[in-house]
Amino acid sequence: MSEEADEDQNPPPIDWECWHPEIRATLMFIRDGEDVLLIKKLRGIGAGKVNAPGGKIDPGETPLEAAIRETQEEVMVTPLNPRKMGELSFAMTDIPDIFVHVYVASGCEGTPTETEEAIPMWTPRYKIPYDLMWEDDQYWLPRMMEGERFCGRFYFEGERIQWMKIDWGVDYFG
Repeated sequence: MSEEADEDQNPPPIDWECWHPEIRATLMFIRDGEDVLLIKKLRGIGAGKVNAPGGKIDPGETPLEAAIRETQEEVMVTPLNPRKMGELSFAMTDIPDIFVHVYVASGCEGTPTETEEAIPMWTPRYKIPYDLMWEDDQYWLPRMMEGERFCGRFYFEGERIQWMKIDWGVDYFG
């Protein structure tokens, strides 16, 4: 099942088969019952926006290792039982293209703490502030929070989506 622009009338503006991201990154959504740990990002790509902890994958790191390290650095907690739920490909006009591995954890060790990188905030999952987030989040995050795995591709001009496709129920990644 897929959620997308009509490809016959609105073809993708780039050739995804030949697309190569400049940045490989991660996101880690930590659940606590009906709440999810979000952050107000204080620096880097997306500074000022609300997102999940995460960041760039360092050379030699697996995506999961990077997701755990970035969460520890940004909010001083260690995710418990992380599970990969999705992959996001972002072709951007004004920042480098990014490929993101998305994880959900069943909880965390430690107390979320503000750092130079992020202000943590537990948020009821039904009150996620999509108006303060990247535009794409509203299309995949609610279903991911319900347990659906996905693969999304987005073409952004500035901070606005110009084209998108999301495939649900994917099972080809670990």
